[in-house]
Amino acid sequence: MPVVSGLMLDYYLGLGYYRMVQDLFTCRLLAVEGEYHTVHWLRLRLADVQYGPEQRRLLRLNEKFSVTIRPLRITPELEALYALYRSSITFDAPETVDSFLLGGATHSIFTTEMIEIRDGQQLIAAGIFDSGTRTLAGIMNFYDPSYRKYSLGKYLMLLKINHARQLQTTFYYPGYLVHNYPKFDYKLFPSVAATEVYDCLNSEWLPFSWDAVAAHSASLMAEMLDEELGAHDPE
Repeated sequence: MPVVSGLMLDYYLGLGYYRMVQDLFTCRLLAVEGEYHTVHWLRLRLADVQYGPEQRRLLRLNEKFSVTIRPLRITPELEALYALYRSSITFDAPETVDSFLLGGATHSIFTTEMIEIRDGQQLIAAGIFDSGTRTLAGIMNFYDPSYRKYSLGKYLMLLKINHARQLQTTFYYPGYLVHNYPKFDYKLFPSVAATEVYDCLNSEWLPFSWDAVAAHSASLMAEMLDEELGAHDPE
């Protein structure tokens, strides 16, 4: 049985927390090349998700591949696919799926499942997610880089959303994006109109807009500056 119940996961995701290995964490800042950028957690209201031409085209493009959803099972085949993917990326990532998800533990403390995409018998992509009572959190996606033209990372996001909607889940959590650092902007791909962004200073979810992100970023940076100045004030 999972240690983190579905209701507990719902609660912490709603407060801007997320899974890291076998823990729940949150953060407000990300250091990139010696500069700090603000972090902005996202979620999608699944009842409001409506796919546009790009999303429908991607779903049609990949119809020829087979899709299976199953409980997490870390196999040599899965690790080989991840190693192939990791060798093609330009950012830091854990060495193995096991170290990414379990950190040496024997099982996940979350209710963790996986989506397998196959071209015939060949495993070409995998997506890992955690399920709560009313939530689904996308944890990791990876794919064979020779299939890059099929945008399998984005396709896996759509598959997770479709699965969550079939389960009548309320929210899908894709993680965060970073202000003035577009590497994470792909998380907006499924449906900008259905996306919300978390204001951690006021503990509320707001309809996504870049203006809201910019305002939140300015408030976070001002708070950090105030804390730094306060730390150096004479007693």
